[in-house]
Amino acid sequence: MTVTHLLDTSVYSQPIKNVPMDSAMNRWHDLGDESVCTSAICHAEVLKGLEERDSERMWSRYREIIEGQYPVLPFDEKVAAVFATLCAIVRRRGKTCPAFDLMIAATAKHYGLILATLNARHFEEIPGVAVEVWSE
Repeated sequence: MTVTHLLDTSVYSQPIKNVPMDSAMNRWHDLGDESVCTSAICHAEVLKGLEERDSERMWSRYREIIEGQYPVLPFDEKVAAVFATLCAIVRRRGKTCPAFDLMIAATAKHYGLILATLNARHFEEIPGVAVEVWSE
């Protein structure tokens, strides 16, 4: 099976939450682990959250469930070029979008992946990115 979905931070972090969202976990299970990956940006956001919480229990869950289990796609010069284009398009439309969301969307677009998220509005202003909302 091939990778089809890039997990946004909101989805990628679900397995280590105290109460994971059923809809997200069910969709992930239906697709299978071999169909998902994440971006270096999402991975960094999860690590940042773990560092800020400084909870050994959360770190332990991360090490047991997520660490090294899923491909982490790089934010390299090719993805950076897609990011720059998306950023310019969004700004020309008079809209704004957080840089991290644009970087995540650029990664999904560059690799031709569906972006799985719980927060559709974070990506609604970004053109050409297939988004699947896993909170429904």
